[in-house]
Amino acid sequence: MENVIILGTGPAGLTAAIYAARAELAPIVLKGDRPGGQVTITDILENYPGFSNGISGFEMYQVFEKQALRFGAQIVTDTAIEVNFKNQPLKIKTREKIYETKTVIIATGSDPRNLNVPGEKEYIGKGVSYCATCDGFFFKGKKVVVVGGGDSAVEEGLFLTRFALSVTIVHRRDRLRANPHLQSRAKANEKVNVIWDSIVTEVVGNQESGVTGVRLKNVKTEEERIFETDGVFVFIGHIPNTQIFKGQIDLDEKGIIITDRRQRTNVPGVFAAGDVQDPIYRQAVTSAGAGCMAAMEAEKFIAEQEGTAYPGKLE
Repeated sequence: MENVIILGTGPAGLTAAIYAARAELAPIVLKGDRPGGQVTITDILENYPGFSNGISGFEMYQVFEKQALRFGAQIVTDTAIEVNFKNQPLKIKTREKIYETKTVIIATGSDPRNLNVPGEKEYIGKGVSYCATCDGFFFKGKKVVVVGGGDSAVEEGLFLTRFALSVTIVHRRDRLRANPHLQSRAKANEKVNVIWDSIVTEVVGNQESGVTGVRLKNVKTEEERIFETDGVFVFIGHIPNTQIFKGQIDLDEKGIIITDRRQRTNVPGVFAAGDVQDPIYRQAVTSAGAGCMAAMEAEKFIAEQEGTAYPGKLE
């Protein structure tokens, strides 16, 4: 019987591991198929407190993991493939074994929807990005393309105007799906342009310069052309990694885990933190904070179940 099993090794999962280990809960952390999560595809993070010169996403993952290990967390290279949260103890089946545990912290994150076009993967971190807040600073005085037409695309596009010389929104339809207020702001911003009825069919570039343009196709005329740009920001939605939790805990219509303000799901003893339950901010720092709260709540849950005192404070 384990005290806590943490699914995921992004900022949420590893922060939860640090707090749970310091509370002497001996947490087991399952790395999953993508150790470190989305943060590892970010070239440089300059907005995470404590790293005045910035830090690469992969290095941040290594630092977090090292700290969790130092306090006694057990990090296992394995992936959860099935869960049973119907009764206590909670059960997690991995490729290697079956765990029984008092609490679970789900920090499996989400993946951005990809364009799935040639050049996209090749230029991630070299002009292709899925986070304006993370990478917008690196495009000062440059031209960028934003792909999408919903609230996220327009909101992130407006954010990019703080840095970029121009922001061109590429949308496959003849009107945006974003709320009217955001559309009005975009129309009023002289840096924002829109290319209608078009899709990106290829990201163009070279290894020296990174992204240099995108190939656009008009969905009505099928005409194609190369549009020059220094960066491509993709905002066509995220896919939460919650497939194995369907029917076990409450998810919203998009598959995002529903939690209260204390990171609790509808199942006692099951908590969630990070992008898997936060469709709004999706930042490393907010995920870390949620991981901290989830671990504190897990410790409180265990103390209450065992009838022991809960200190109410974890450092």
